[in-house]
Amino acid sequence: MKKEEYKKNEYFYEIEQIYKAKQKDIEKRLKEFKEIWEKGSNEDIHTELSFCILTPQSKAVNAWKAITTLRDNGLLFNGSAEEMVEYLNIVRFKNNKAKYLVALREQMKNEKGQIITKDFFSSISTVKARREWIVKNIKGMAYKEAGHFLRNVGFGKEIAILDRHILKNLVKLEVIGEVPKSLTPKLYLEIEERMKAYCEYVNIPMDSLDLLLWYKEAGEIFK
Repeated sequence: MKKEEYKKNEYFYEIEQIYKAKQKDIEKRLKEFKEIWEKGSNEDIHTELSFCILTPQSKAVNAWKAITTLRDNGLLFNGSAEEMVEYLNIVRFKNNKAKYLVALREQMKNEKGQIITKDFFSSISTVKARREWIVKNIKGMAYKEAGHFLRNVGFGKEIAILDRHILKNLVKLEVIGEVPKSLTPKLYLEIEERMKAYCEYVNIPMDSLDLLLWYKEAGEIFK
């Protein structure tokens, strides 16, 4: 669908009222995300990337609590998977995710053993190229998790984070007809393009709409 083929239904006007009330808070949060990238160290960006490995089928608040505990205890950058598991009881699939965190850490080290996560992604020229690299090379991360990471460090205007909650809302907004039973990479990118066109039509940036819909669901603007 082209953006002129979309329409504003009753559910959109409900969402729009919330957006008008929370727009400044949403924009403030997105500015904070950008500052994480602009001011953050390699370790800070690595923490954000690691957080998104923990989010599948787990609450974001729990994933963030777990990853910051690992960071503060020195395990995120030095611990074994067995040591990490003890701190991952509040997320699902803790054993696999602990292994993914260790694998990611090894990927993001230089020959001196230093974390280079920010430097590495700075060397990839476009946001979508960064996402493709993540999807192809990082265990435990697909388009949704890669998009989540990139949005959380300030690169979310061109990419969608299509979890079931967002998909359900896109149905209500009549952007898509139904929540797909499975989300292939091809279908993910097709729905992303539809969401992008819709956001242009209603004049709400894609990263703002994502936070807005999450606020409606959870009652807070988190990450």
